[in-house]
Amino acid sequence: MNSKRWLPRRFNPIFTAFLIVAFLAGIAGALQAPTLSLFLTTEVKARPLWVGLFYTVNAVAGILVSFLLAKRSDTRGDRRRLILLCCLMAVGNCVLFAFNRDYMTLITAGVLLAAIANTAMPQIFALAREYADSTAREVVMFSSVMRAQLSLAWVIGPPLSFALALNYGFTVMFLIAAGIFLLCAILVWFCLPSVPRAAQTGSLDASPIAPPSAWRDRDVRRLFVASMLMWTCNTMYIIDMPLYITSDLGLPERLAGLLMGTAAALEIPAMLLAGYVVKHFGKRSMMLFAIVAGIVFYAGLVLFQFKLALMVLQLFNAIFIGIIAGIGMLYFQDLMPGRPGAATTMFTNSISTGVILAGILQGVLVENLGHYAVYWLATALAALSLWLCSRVREA
Repeated sequence: MNSKRWLPRRFNPIFTAFLIVAFLAGIAGALQAPTLSLFLTTEVKARPLWVGLFYTVNAVAGILVSFLLAKRSDTRGDRRRLILLCCLMAVGNCVLFAFNRDYMTLITAGVLLAAIANTAMPQIFALAREYADSTAREVVMFSSVMRAQLSLAWVIGPPLSFALALNYGFTVMFLIAAGIFLLCAILVWFCLPSVPRAAQTGSLDASPIAPPSAWRDRDVRRLFVASMLMWTCNTMYIIDMPLYITSDLGLPERLAGLLMGTAAALEIPAMLLAGYVVKHFGKRSMMLFAIVAGIVFYAGLVLFQFKLALMVLQLFNAIFIGIIAGIGMLYFQDLMPGRPGAATTMFTNSISTGVILAGILQGVLVENLGHYAVYWLATALAALSLWLCSRVREA
């Protein structure tokens, strides 16, 4: 009898399906994102200004669409069906990019499809949270394991993306991504559960466990701005680092890929360990610890300029990103009880907003002050996010 009760806790096919879907969706996304600017430049023949505009429009559209879909997902309908729709839109987006080279088509129809498709991941995490809550499972650890799947996908995806694009062409790469998204859609339909919602009278705003508006909660506002600043720092680093180590430090270009791969690999144990110890230290303390590691990392990029030091600093980068990527999302969910879809989307939109700011700030700083200014600003923004996060209550 004891073994029968223990077996489902050791192996749960639905939890396994969540992990597989998260990993496959992460792989498909990691196939497209690293080579997007190269695709727009070489295949679409877009000028650098239009390449930057594409990223900005894509991020803004993603924020608007994901908020609208998140509001609907928390109030009505089957969340699993919404995830399925997003996966199918991702398939359509990949096919469009595989065979179309017209910039206006890609920045309109392509961006719209991508905005809907990108909602899949926060909705997968929201459904996983609802399922874990409904079955009385350990939410934090399971969410951390799912986040680790994304990190693993980003260890594998970028080098595979470049290998496919450079050796077989972008059409093949996008079609493979479409095939992976189609497999995700099949798994979502047949393997993921439909979690019934508690009956509500009136709109979501009438729910006693959900605030009338997340923005009226000072703690949610502070956490959003803090998270936005953290992801601004991270995105500025991703954009600038390959240029910085080659033009200013005189190091080989291949080191950029090695640094990114090392950080992504180290993020996995950082996420898993954070998920294990957060019950002892609390989400607020873990977030503050992560931001301190981020401050050390960005300051170290300016102070230490040789290969070994840059490799060692990736440990602090992994702690920073590994914790805020996993615990940060759960922190939003705890501050917004009863609205897991809106909370998860708010977290992902803090990332999108950070991407928009990072592109603007990095370009202006390098143009006028050079690469070093990027990392001094990142250090200052991380310190500001530390102050903001310290003023958020423990949920």
